[in-house]
Amino acid sequence: MDNNTRIKRESKNRIRVDFERAPLSERLKSKFLNSFFFKKVIFFIFKIVLLVGVSYVILYPYITKIFGSFMSPSDFEDVTVVLISKNPTFDQYKYIIMDNDYFLSLLNTFLISASVALIQTLVCALVAYGLAKFKFKGNNLLFFIVIFTMMVPQESIQYAMQRYFLRFGTSNPIGYLLEALGIIKGGFINSLAPLYIMSVTGLGFKNGLFIFMLRQFFKGVPDELEESAYVDGSSTFRTFFNIILPISIPMLITVFVFAFAWQWTDEFYASSSSGFYLSSYWSSDDAIKLISNIARMPESLDSYSSKTMYVSAIKGTGSILIVLPLIIVYLFVQNKIVEGVERSGIVG
Repeated sequence: MDNNTRIKRESKNRIRVDFERAPLSERLKSKFLNSFFFKKVIFFIFKIVLLVGVSYVILYPYITKIFGSFMSPSDFEDVTVVLISKNPTFDQYKYIIMDNDYFLSLLNTFLISASVALIQTLVCALVAYGLAKFKFKGNNLLFFIVIFTMMVPQESIQYAMQRYFLRFGTSNPIGYLLEALGIIKGGFINSLAPLYIMSVTGLGFKNGLFIFMLRQFFKGVPDELEESAYVDGSSTFRTFFNIILPISIPMLITVFVFAFAWQWTDEFYASSSSGFYLSSYWSSDDAIKLISNIARMPESLDSYSSKTMYVSAIKGTGSILIVLPLIIVYLFVQNKIVEGVERSGIVG
């Protein structure tokens, strides 16, 4: 230890001893009555006000929807009612669940969203692993195309699918083969086939983002793990499924939850404007019911359809019931999502 370090340490100890021996009033004055302390207090107050203000702006629409879901029609006619209902009721939840087939729609949407999200996760993981670990000509170009797909509007992908798959027949061997095998009937309109085709081919919802996240994660995996597996005679696919995927569980869960959530709240491909699914597909009596089906006026409450504010509250209640399963899923996997995002390298 040199002399300068020893002298600094002795000076600090002497100052600490002198401060502890000083009167209490002097110590409080020295600690709190200074510009540094006032700056800290002002900055702390600023942060609190900013956080409260931002939280209010973000949460207020949800608070109004939640309180509005328990209001009766008379509450919307009473000008004295703001948030707290004078005649609280569960009719909105009751009739949405019963008239709009909530649980059936929930099951159908879960099965479709989970299967599509699982396909997206596996396909994106395989593509990302190849881009991260294998060096070949065109690697950077392919990765650029992946990044570019993140900026391509979903409508453009939909147009390409319409152009090459919707209008098929003997001139389109892919569509002809799928219909001959019984996979689809009468084309891709009113069919779930486009969702699965886009997921398998890497063109599903936000696949570019998922490939980017997984590629960043795989680039951080030590090459020694794969080299050891290859020395032991393991093939590329066996190494990927037996070694790489098990250590990628947090990242895979993150991608799966993101894909599941985007598919869960989809309205583009479930509407007639998309060209894939006609509106009659979701509303006809013999059609499959999806979660978007519940955000409409229940038949038992049609008598109130002329009351705009009450109709808006019913749609808000439907939105709560749509988002509620996602909140429950997030509560169970939030730690994995945070860990996956951190390990993806896109933050921090």
